[in-house]
Amino acid sequence: VQSLFHNFEKVANFVQHHVSNFIGHHIQSSGTSGIGSVNASIKAPFVKTTSSVQPRDPVVKGKSSTLVTKEDLGRATWTFLHTLAAQYPDNPTRQQKKDVKELVQILSRMYPCSECANHFKEVLRSNPVQSGSHAEFSQWLCHVHNVVNRSIGKP
Repeated sequence: VQSLFHNFEKVANFVQHHVSNFIGHHIQSSGTSGIGSVNASIKAPFVKTTSSVQPRDPVVKGKSSTLVTKEDLGRATWTFLHTLAAQYPDNPTRQQKKDVKELVQILSRMYPCSECANHFKEVLRSNPVQSGSHAEFSQWLCHVHNVVNRSIGKP
C-alpha cells in the first residue's frame, strides 16, 4: 500500500506540474512534500527502448535510480482517476465539466508511456469523456478502465 501511495504521489506531481505549465499558472505548495511538490524523478527523461515495452520495463527513471514501471504507473494513474471520480460533484459546474474533460485529454497526450498514451487516445475516440454528473463520470471511467483492462488481457 505504501508503494502504491508513493507511485500515486509521483503521478499526481507529474500531472500537476504539467497541467500547471499547460495553463500557465504555478500551483503553490502548502508544504515541502505531498501533492504540491514536484519530485525530481518526475522531471527525468523517459527510458527509450527499441523493442516493444513489456509490463515491467521502466517508463521513468529518476536521478535517485528509482524506476517507475509501466505497471506501477498505470496502477497509480487509475488510482488517481478513480479518486478524482469519487470526489466529482453530483452537479458539476460548466467549468468542472470542461476541466475534467481537459485533464483526461491532457493525460492522453502527456502520459509518460507513449504506447499507453496512444492506446488511451484511441479508447477516448470511441468513448468520449462523460462529465455531466458524479454517476455519469464514475460510470464512464469504470467502463474505460474495463476497456483498457480487456485490451491488455486483464479481467
